[in-house]
Amino acid sequence: MLSIYLIILLPLIGFLINAFIGNKLSKTVSGIIGSAAIFGSFVLSAVFFAGFLNGSQARIDQNVFEWISFGNFSISFGLLLDQLSVTWLMVVTGIGSLIHLYSISYMHDDEGFSRFFSYLNLFIFFMLLLVLGNNFLVMFIGWEGVGLCSYLLIGFWFKNQDYNNAAKKAFIMNRVGDLGFLIAMFMILYFLKSLNFGELQATLATMEVNHALVVTITMLLFVGAMGKSAQIPLYTWLPDAMAGPTPVSALIHAATMVTAGIYMFVRANFLFVLAPETLQFISFVGVATALFAATIGLLQNDIKKVLAYSTVSQLGLMFMALGVGAFSSGVFHVVTHAFFKACLFLGAGSVIHALHGEQDIRNMGGLKKWMPITFWTFMISSLAISGIFPFSGFFSKDEILAATFAHNKVIWGIASLASLMTAFYMFRLVFLTFTGSFRGTEEQKHHLHESPALITLPLVVLAILAAVGGLMGLPEFLGFHHALQGFLKPIMAVNPHATEHALSHSTEYMLMGGAFLGAVLSIAYAYVKYAKNNAQPAAEGQLSGLSKVVYNKYYVDEIYNLLFVAPAMKLSEIFHDVVDRTFVDGTVNWSGKIAVMVGGQVRKIQSGSIGFYLLIMVLSVVSIFAYAFLR
Repeated sequence: MLSIYLIILLPLIGFLINAFIGNKLSKTVSGIIGSAAIFGSFVLSAVFFAGFLNGSQARIDQNVFEWISFGNFSISFGLLLDQLSVTWLMVVTGIGSLIHLYSISYMHDDEGFSRFFSYLNLFIFFMLLLVLGNNFLVMFIGWEGVGLCSYLLIGFWFKNQDYNNAAKKAFIMNRVGDLGFLIAMFMILYFLKSLNFGELQATLATMEVNHALVVTITMLLFVGAMGKSAQIPLYTWLPDAMAGPTPVSALIHAATMVTAGIYMFVRANFLFVLAPETLQFISFVGVATALFAATIGLLQNDIKKVLAYSTVSQLGLMFMALGVGAFSSGVFHVVTHAFFKACLFLGAGSVIHALHGEQDIRNMGGLKKWMPITFWTFMISSLAISGIFPFSGFFSKDEILAATFAHNKVIWGIASLASLMTAFYMFRLVFLTFTGSFRGTEEQKHHLHESPALITLPLVVLAILAAVGGLMGLPEFLGFHHALQGFLKPIMAVNPHATEHALSHSTEYMLMGGAFLGAVLSIAYAYVKYAKNNAQPAAEGQLSGLSKVVYNKYYVDEIYNLLFVAPAMKLSEIFHDVVDRTFVDGTVNWSGKIAVMVGGQVRKIQSGSIGFYLLIMVLSVVSIFAYAFLR
């Protein structure tokens, strides 16, 4: 058990060191401490992972201490290590280590260097707590913790008010979703008498399918996942989260924050399989999110915003997979997505670093010549996310599409369209950034160079993982053993609605070939338009009709501002004017005025005349005796 504690405690120790004495250390030492803490957790996680692979490691479900006790209820602080949690540990600590290493160079000139690493370590600590909790309450502590850290890191450059607004937006929108999670927990505790995952699974073993209680609880849990994993309608915070430093974007999009909703769902899969109505709703929301975000990505010109909407779209595909009962397929795509999306964000950071803060792809071009390592790693990851064989995304995305085809062909068609759009806008990004002639300033061109080794090394490692990561999920219909599916099988509840193996081999071949061909054609179209014909994105003023609507993200933020933000601000102004200024301030101010007025009158008695004081003393004594005599 000591090793499990250390997995969680090492990032916490790193946070405490950098938070309290980091400013007294050199930046190199501060960065090494922060990175070593996460790498230590990764090494320990790898040991447990290897143990589960060879069968020497048993499932650990340990109540560390009794946390809350009231009436007949008792809730412990407990840890759970099994095949699912160790998979997430490998992703969080492995990719987290690379992002920390990258950050040593990327953030080296920032005055808040040690503060940045303390926040990163705290982020990882809360994510590990979320993953290792053996009950919903421990998970919720980690859930809220990553929300806090996202606020701190998105608004890291707090002198910029726009970044502060983005941080507040992320924090508040997640609180909306978290309310659903919180209500679900109360209902689980009240009706099912426990928050422990093992106890709940035993209690629900005889529960009927689509029971109103289970449907309600699962819907509320999904509301929590909507906020954390950026699904319609609670997705708009994630693109704005690009306000934080690029390593933060990589950490949020690849390893921590947004994967929390998927993890919670799969951890509670025994609950969701009893609510097919909820699963169907989730599949609709997932595919709608995938297509909606993909269309927005088509016209974005900020390199990080393109990747952000890509993440929203990919998360939609993951939830769609969960909604059709393909739980292991959803986890598979979480892992492969972590590889190529971390590489893409860190690659974008390498470009931004070389261009001294430039993020508009219209002012880039031709960077392949100066930044070959960044280009090739970005290219490999773009091929992976586009679903090109034999890269990792081909296998994980194809598996999701195949499961969806067996479940609902309309949803499959929409998801396939979203996937084609992904291939197009990702290579629109590649060609506009790395090919053609350079469109930036002469000063930028003069200083162009490949990024330092601490930046390119994580890119190379992640690109390799993005290339070969699909080997963990080679399809069984081709005669292979699906390693990840077999690894996760012990923690998956029996799902009578699963359709993962309902297709004939010929159908799977057809779907695989069609998805690959569609992705190739989308990339070819992007090549002809942006590389061969050297087309440039239209200026905002030249857009009209649907293009203008899509470019402005369907005006969803403006609608939210009109419906929610503006009324809330107006209400706060009313409370400020009426309650705060008139009542609270009025009460305090008038109390002060009365005290000053009384004090002014009493002060007149203090004349300084000793004779007057003696007279008052004598009169007082006489009054006391008179009062006593009369009583």
